[in-house]
Amino acid sequence: MTRLILAAVIGLTTALPAAAQFKNAEAAITYRQSVMQVQNHHLGRIFAMVNGRMPFDAKVAAEDAALLDTIDKLPFVAFIDGSDKGDTNAKPEIWKNMDDFTKKMEEFQLAAAKLGEVSAGGDRKAIEEQVKATGKTCGSCHDDYKEKDD
Repeated sequence: MTRLILAAVIGLTTALPAAAQFKNAEAAITYRQSVMQVQNHHLGRIFAMVNGRMPFDAKVAAEDAALLDTIDKLPFVAFIDGSDKGDTNAKPEIWKNMDDFTKKMEEFQLAAAKLGEVSAGGDRKAIEEQVKATGKTCGSCHDDYKEKDD
């Protein structure tokens, strides 16, 4: 797990400076969609474990939560001017309500950090409660700022 976290931190430190300098809006959109897909994978695995769709493994839940807590900051640097158009499900309301969008991002990041802490303890019930709280913050942002997938 230490190697996994170290790799994620190294990725974070190299990605953030690069993320601030997208060559165009399309590159920013691709970047944020890719990172969100990875976030969805790790959060989804924890949900699958607590909902009985896959065997519960406290170690895997802790690793997924730690990665989520590391990568949860990455996609938000890619909501740059002009990236509201193109192949994106981001609603234009993001750019009109950036303060609220930022607040929702921060709520998600706090929930993900708590999920990391709770998951490290291995208590299935506590993980279940916190993954639901984390998912609720995701849903809150998606309800307001993401077009529904077809």
